[in-house]
Amino acid sequence: MADLTDLNAFLLVARSQGFRQAARESGISSSALSDAVKRLEDELGVRLFNRTTRSVLMTDAGRLLMERTAPAFAEVASALNEVKSSRGRTSGELRLNVPMSAAKLVLPAIVPPFLAAYPDISLEIVTDENFVDIIKNGCDAGIRYDERLEQDMLALPIGPRQQRFALGASPDYLARRGMPQHPQDLLLHDCILGRFSGRAIPPWEFERNGEEVVINPKGNLIVQFGGGTDLGIDAAIAGCGMSYIFEDWLRPHFERGDLVPVMEEWWLRFPGPFLYYSGRRLVPAPLRAFIDFVRQMNRDAGKGLGPVL
Repeated sequence: MADLTDLNAFLLVARSQGFRQAARESGISSSALSDAVKRLEDELGVRLFNRTTRSVLMTDAGRLLMERTAPAFAEVASALNEVKSSRGRTSGELRLNVPMSAAKLVLPAIVPPFLAAYPDISLEIVTDENFVDIIKNGCDAGIRYDERLEQDMLALPIGPRQQRFALGASPDYLARRGMPQHPQDLLLHDCILGRFSGRAIPPWEFERNGEEVVINPKGNLIVQFGGGTDLGIDAAIAGCGMSYIFEDWLRPHFERGDLVPVMEEWWLRFPGPFLYYSGRRLVPAPLRAFIDFVRQMNRDAGKGLGPVL
């Protein structure tokens, strides 16, 4: 039977997609990780990684091993954290996979008071715009919107329960190009577009008094949601075109006058995000503490005792 220490070394390298990165994250030397993976490959009689001077890629056998063993290791870690927390103060590590919008707009109201309440919990926020398997990627839970929630996951409301997309442009741009009156008018304007990695550019959706309008705007700047969002907003401020993004992202610029709200009566409303986690595994003590904390904040907000989540 394969040594569990060697198997854990393999999972560290697989998640980090390289020996050097795994060494930096784990504190184990690259050579020790390499030796452990080599022993495991010899024991199993298969190659788990294809190594070159520039990259480390998992083989099909490596991917199969990770898919089957990662959940089991996560379960063991959960059980150990549960036992540790039984001593009194809740402790352990908590990893959340969240989109950049949640990291910027939702978590700032939650993370500081949570860490103050649970000083023995180490919280890691992994920002990712792609919908990933949180368990395979070594995370305990994630934040996503309803249409992107995976089946068989438990979901808890987190953040504002209703949000809007906001359309904005700089005063200079509107002085040059005019103020649109209807979403169809945007087809004659320069629009700053965004998309998720590897996906098509989504249309812009608008709604007013039950009337829905969907358009495919045009523009010469496309940014990737998440890391490129602020660049798109900066370009809108500079007069390059119109930006259509979460209202909370644009609100500070509206208040400063960098951007002007456009056709606010047409802005689309949509449900807020959810904290989601697997209902088929033991909930680690740090995650249970976070879930309970968010639920209490939701109750306080409903009673008018805290920020609206």
